[in-house]
Amino acid sequence: MSKMSTPAVISFERVSKVYDGTRTLESVTLAVAEREFLAIVGGSGAGKTTLLRLINRLIDPSDGIVRLEGEDVRTLDPIALRRRIGYVFQNIGLFPHMTVAENIAITPRLLGWDAASRAARVDELIDLVRLDRAKYRDRLPHQLSGGERQRVGVARALAARPRIVLMDEPFGALDPITRDALGRDVRALHDELGLTTVMITHDALEAVLLADRIVVMRDGHAIADGTPRALLAGDADPYVRELMQTPRRQAERLHALIAGPAA
Repeated sequence: MSKMSTPAVISFERVSKVYDGTRTLESVTLAVAEREFLAIVGGSGAGKTTLLRLINRLIDPSDGIVRLEGEDVRTLDPIALRRRIGYVFQNIGLFPHMTVAENIAITPRLLGWDAASRAARVDELIDLVRLDRAKYRDRLPHQLSGGERQRVGVARALAARPRIVLMDEPFGALDPITRDALGRDVRALHDELGLTTVMITHDALEAVLLADRIVVMRDGHAIADGTPRALLAGDADPYVRELMQTPRRQAERLHALIAGPAA
């Protein structure tokens, strides 16, 4: 596992999880540094989403400790904890009867922000996720495209100025052009706002292009942990080598096309 030079914001200490007699995580030890963008990749049933759900106490570990900024999350009020963390997921979950502005403002409203502060934050965030404020502020979710809804989902996750953002397959349902554009914008927001981001994805190429570091999960175990460059360069584990073949092959084919003779 890689060494970190900055303090851990999120840490897993020998964490296991058992559902109905089935062990979905097995003694995972992992730390996420402040301002790091971590991607967790692996196939279905690898334990990726279980890890994410442990961070904001949607579930609790069967064994081990999950810490957020040094505190055992089981000692924290789950509702207050979730309001400290931004959460973006694939099916977005916008409230259909609320406008874009009302959806974005939901957490600040629950936290007791006054109306003027909420309105100013909504306008700031609509601009930040590259939507036209006049055009989109009062629209309902069904009036938006998939990419627009996902941008509103990102804005809502950032509304209460969290330092930590969790993303569960956030771009999986989008077309390739929208997916690429939104991925680049999310990475830019991560850098601009100084966030600590944990993203779950099954797409190794997406992880390589967006993350500072990648953890590979398989059968509830963290079997590899390194920078995209290190994992692409090769790994002793056959599954990790196979997982990294797709981005490697795509890079090689693209390079060959660019370097080849003009048509």
